[in-house]
Amino acid sequence: MTGTNANQRYASGPAGPITFLCLMSALSLDHVSKIYPPRRRGLRDLLGGGNKRQGFQALNDVSLSVEPGEFFGLLGPNGAGKTTLISVLSGLAHATSGTAKVCGHDVITDYKEARRSLGVVPQELVYDPFFTVRETLRLQSGYFGLHKNDDWIDEILHNLGLSDKANNNMRALSGGMKRRVLVAQALVHRPPVIILDEPTAGVDVDLRRTLWEFISRLNKEGHTILLTTHYLEEAEALCGRIAMLKRGRIVALDTTQGLLARFGGSDLEDAFVRIMNTEDTTGAQ
Repeated sequence: MTGTNANQRYASGPAGPITFLCLMSALSLDHVSKIYPPRRRGLRDLLGGGNKRQGFQALNDVSLSVEPGEFFGLLGPNGAGKTTLISVLSGLAHATSGTAKVCGHDVITDYKEARRSLGVVPQELVYDPFFTVRETLRLQSGYFGLHKNDDWIDEILHNLGLSDKANNNMRALSGGMKRRVLVAQALVHRPPVIILDEPTAGVDVDLRRTLWEFISRLNKEGHTILLTTHYLEEAEALCGRIAMLKRGRIVALDTTQGLLARFGGSDLEDAFVRIMNTEDTTGAQ
C-alpha cells in the first residue's frame, strides 16, 4: 500500500496494523551543536550583573546519517552527549545550531510527523502509577490517534513477556517489568525508527534475550534501530555501524568490523578503550 507522504512507504505488519517505513534517511543530523546555558546562581545574575559564565557544550558540530533499516550503535562514556543527541532528535531539546530530521521531517518545523515516526525508550524509568499496563499502552496509542490498537498491544505484551501483567497496576511491577513497559510504549504506534537509550541497564538475562529477539525481528521487517548501551558486546553483536561520541564530538564512525580493523583489539571493547584514550582520533567518516 502506498501512502501520501513522500518520505515514507506503507506496509502491513504481522499483527495487522499498518506501519510506515522511511524512504529517506531515517535519522540525520547536520552540523548540530547544543550549548546549555549556565545556571543563574543569585540576584546579580538575574539582574545581569556579575561575571558572565559560559554554558556547557553537550554537542559540538555533529553530522550523522542513519539509513532506513540500519541497526546503528551510538557509544560513548557518561557525559559524551548521547542522551542530548537523542533529546534533540525527539524534540525534548532544541539544537543551538544545525538541523535534525527523522524520516526527512525536520524535528522543529515538521515536529508532528517527526515524532510520529519515532519511538524512544528512555534511560530513566518514567511511568504513571495510576494505570494498569494495558491502560498505559492504550493511553499511549491515543496520543497518536490509534483508538483500536488492542491486537498490536497484545502482540507487544506477548513478545515482551508482559501478557500476565496486562491488568496489573504499574506501581506493582518490578523495575525490570517497568522497563519492559517503556519498550512497549515506544513500539505501540509502530514507528519506523526506534531509539533505545540503554534499554537493558539493570535488567535480567531473560528480558535481555527476549528484548533483542523482538527488536531484531522488527529490524528485519525494515524498522531502523538506534541503540545506546554500555554493554559493548551487545553493540558488537547487533549493530552494523557504530558512531562513538567523546565530549560532544563524533570521534569514530564505521562498521563494527571496520572499527576493529582500524583501531585493533580483540573485540569492540578493546577498540572503544583505544579510541577514547586517544587525544586526536581521526576515525570519524
